[in-house]
Amino acid sequence: MTKVITRFAPSPTGVLHIGSVRTALYSWLYARQNNGKFILRIEDTDKERSKKEYEDNIIDGLEWLGLTHDEFYRQSDRSDVYKRHLLALIADGTAYVSKEEPKELGERSEVIRFKNPNRVVTFHDVARGDISFDTTELGDFVIAKDFESPLYHFAVVVDDFEMRVTHVIRGDDAISNTPRQILIQEALGAPRPVYTHLPMILAPDKSKLSKRHGALAVTEYREEGYLPEAILNFVALMGWNPGNDKEIISLDEMIMLFKLEKIQKGAAVFNIDKLKWLNKHYIKLLPAEKAGKEILARFPEMLRIKAEDNSEIFSKIIVVILDHISTFGEVRFFAEAGEYRYFFEDPIYPREALLWKDEQEPTRAAEKLEKVLVLLEEIDDVFFTPETIKTAIWDYATEAGRGSVLWPMRYALSGRDKSPDPFILSSILGKEATIRRIENAIKLLLG
Repeated sequence: MTKVITRFAPSPTGVLHIGSVRTALYSWLYARQNNGKFILRIEDTDKERSKKEYEDNIIDGLEWLGLTHDEFYRQSDRSDVYKRHLLALIADGTAYVSKEEPKELGERSEVIRFKNPNRVVTFHDVARGDISFDTTELGDFVIAKDFESPLYHFAVVVDDFEMRVTHVIRGDDAISNTPRQILIQEALGAPRPVYTHLPMILAPDKSKLSKRHGALAVTEYREEGYLPEAILNFVALMGWNPGNDKEIISLDEMIMLFKLEKIQKGAAVFNIDKLKWLNKHYIKLLPAEKAGKEILARFPEMLRIKAEDNSEIFSKIIVVILDHISTFGEVRFFAEAGEYRYFFEDPIYPREALLWKDEQEPTRAAEKLEKVLVLLEEIDDVFFTPETIKTAIWDYATEAGRGSVLWPMRYALSGRDKSPDPFILSSILGKEATIRRIENAIKLLLG
């Protein structure tokens, strides 16, 4: 049995996007599943538009995702290979040097054309079944500008032939390229690979996917705090399913379950909410140390210094932060808005902020906080946990009015309209800081 060899062959004329990641992932999965080979091939025959920074971006993105390649090629390094095959086609009469009328002054007057046999080409697509094209309308198409400058259709066929690629998995925008490539394959005496064309990925409104809807570079998703596991899980299920309703699927599970025959024919829809949901799931699986590093990296400098100086408190708030974010990028947003400062410094706020909506009398609010203080003082420092704090206060809060007790307590601790509940806050801050902040609130109310 022929060894399975797949390839991902991006053009370095742009950054690595989600759609390209899906092509790379499916090709990688199929190779790994069959103990085959996965090739990364940079197709830079378009010399004017190809850029080194795009190539670097593609390689960097694939490495971050863990889609490692077994072999690497760059078309610009393979001119001698293409020239050899061009000469062979010309020698056997299936290609020829064509004298052209230059369209503009200075343009070349010769190109190399493929002699089209003008027939119907039928090929089998794993996802779509048999597809037929009448190639007559293509005419004798150009396959190279000269012996040093092959065009895409020729170079890709030569490369797949030389690299013994058995399965070509790519986007369905390449379906119309396939008949030309099959004609060239036959002229070269190359075997026909198995074709699988993937459905388009559309924006939520079914329009073409754009940057506004999520067509960002994979490296931009990394900067925004998405995890590679979430990206791969999300991308895998856009156009393929494992045969069940499972939403969370690891790379190892994908390798076991992936089937080309299960690739959908209809277009996939990009759903950023689902990606965030998946990312939240994978974030919560991170070891605390790694999650802490991701969080610290997104803290503004002064907050990061405070967190590092108060490592015990910081270690306690990691879980709290993870509960309220979908991406690590949100940490930066919340931190810059002052969201986490209250963990490390006593908050400053106006007196009115302590008053519950149904109780606007400062002295009454102060009385309730004084009762809370008494109840907190009775808790041993060692057992100052969310559970024991809630147990100590809950009955009183229920009797006196939960909002009028818990609102000023929470605001005294955080100085924010939105924050974790006062039991969690108290436990994180510790007994001493909790009592001090509540005493400060009482002074403010009575001042």
